[in-house]
Amino acid sequence: MNVLDAIDARASAVRLGEPGPRPEHLARILEAGTRAPDHGRLSPWRFIVIEGAAREVLGQAMAELRRSKAPPPSEQELAREREKPLRAPVIVAVAAKITANEKVPAVEQVVAVGAAVENMFLAAQALGYGAMWKTGAPAYDPSVKKALGLDPADHIVAFLYLGTALGTAPRRKEDISAFVRRL
Repeated sequence: MNVLDAIDARASAVRLGEPGPRPEHLARILEAGTRAPDHGRLSPWRFIVIEGAAREVLGQAMAELRRSKAPPPSEQELAREREKPLRAPVIVAVAAKITANEKVPAVEQVVAVGAAVENMFLAAQALGYGAMWKTGAPAYDPSVKKALGLDPADHIVAFLYLGTALGTAPRRKEDISAFVRRL
């Protein structure tokens, strides 16, 4: 499949199941992330692979975050939060570790990590897996970052859920004239 066909076929999975990526496929997906454009060659990406029982650690951190918010959550809401990471066999938390650099502002480093996530998403699909790119409140919370071994200043750009697609939600083809203007 050529790159344009891969981009056109990109679709988020609506549900994921087993099997998740085999170790050699996961390694290839992670490697694809490191091939993203990276001004200054700072390699700002950090990949935290979460699988098996480690998904429960993330789920507990997500539940604790929800518990800290008003209004107080019900036990059902907390259980839903704990179960979110169990929706995929493998999750890769993709974070930006910002390096102080006068030539490469932080926003460029975060954008490079976003490009890494897209490479990983396309690589997963090319290898026959489904993917979902998630963020939400847990991506911005210091306690969730700590549970994942990240620093509070790190930016979680994605929780990339990976597994076998049990359904997809393809994007509709956009009319680019709505987004383009010429000077």
